[in-house]
Amino acid sequence: MGLPKIRLSKGRRDRRRSHLALSPLTLVPCPQCHKPRRPHHVCPSCGQYAGREVVKTD
Repeated sequence: MGLPKIRLSKGRRDRRRSHLALSPLTLVPCPQCHKPRRPHHVCPSCGQYAGREVVKTD
């Protein structure tokens, strides 16, 4: 495995890693039950997606 010939500065290293930060989770209200859910996902509380029931819930 190769080794770097010149050590990278902390600034150059951190600029490369600037795109690795995690972004906060996006939540939108469900149109049926108004509880928060992820966009383009089935609602975990009511089981609806695009106006129809996809998953049976109690």
